Amino acid sequence: MEGTLFQKGSFQPTGVNLMKGFKDEIEKIVISASRRTDIPAFYMDWFMERIERGSFTVPNPVSGQMMTVAATADKVHTIVFWSKNFGPFLAARYGQELIRRGFNLFFQFTINSEDRLLEPAIPPLDERLRQAQDLSREFGPQVIAWRFDPICFYQHEPGEKVCDNLQDFDRIAQALSRLGIRRCITSFMDDYGKIRRRIRSRPGFKFIYPGIEEQIKILLEMEKKLAALSLDLYTCCEEELVSLLPSDSRIRPSSCIPNDFFQKLFGGRLCLQIDYGQRHAQGCRCKLSRDIGSYHLQPCRHNCLYCYANPDGG
Repeated sequence: MEGTLFQKGSFQPTGVNLMKGFKDEIEKIVISASRRTDIPAFYMDWFMERIERGSFTVPNPVSGQMMTVAATADKVHTIVFWSKNFGPFLAARYGQELIRRGFNLFFQFTINSEDRLLEPAIPPLDERLRQAQDLSREFGPQVIAWRFDPICFYQHEPGEKVCDNLQDFDRIAQALSRLGIRRCITSFMDDYGKIRRRIRSRPGFKFIYPGIEEQIKILLEMEKKLAALSLDLYTCCEEELVSLLPSDSRIRPSSCIPNDFFQKLFGGRLCLQIDYGQRHAQGCRCKLSRDIGSYHLQPCRHNCLYCYANPDGG
């Protein structure tokens, strides 16, 4: 259809039904579920109830104004699930039901090193790797992006050795490469006010922010390890860092909502416009989507120490 429907000299149909169908196809949306909380881990009953009703009612995180987002397969092209624990999602076979209803699915799976200080309420690493295996078997490795995110450095007490959460990176990369997953997305932890408030209850503890040269060194080492496993490395919102990488580096800014990829993978038509409501200036390349989560109405209960989303600053 593309490039032929309105070419000069070709038949230009004027039938209202055909034009309406073309318009409806273009206007299909992507649902992000969700950057604001972990829906697959905690809120799938609510999610499926709204799918049954045919729409989501979502508060704007800035203005609080309520918005309605369509939730039927004739309006929604792809649902992108973000999670650190797909166990409840897999156990209840929600994905199979959504596919039966006509939705395409994509999974952003954060699998970081096992660190009970940074991520106190997520499953053990072995269990998360089994979840990745189950997702890959049920839905295919091509619809899974692995997030090793964020990279963190910290001290328990001033003057002590600086710790990080890179210790299991090699093991995770090898396990996911064997499954056929080919995309790794990463970033370094950002400094948010709610994070500073959260760590006040831990006297002596502080996060360390490595300099740009150290960050480049870490990324290039990660890229080298991943390339040997046929995995590509992308960054999330690290524009300055990417601009300073060597010219022969293949690390690129990520589009974590890649509508162009969804079109190639599933067919159909989507808006390919960059979502300027995200952190575009910092390097976000996500395409337009509708996020249906809420920081306050659906707080994430993983209680990660570095979390930007959880509204509880304490």
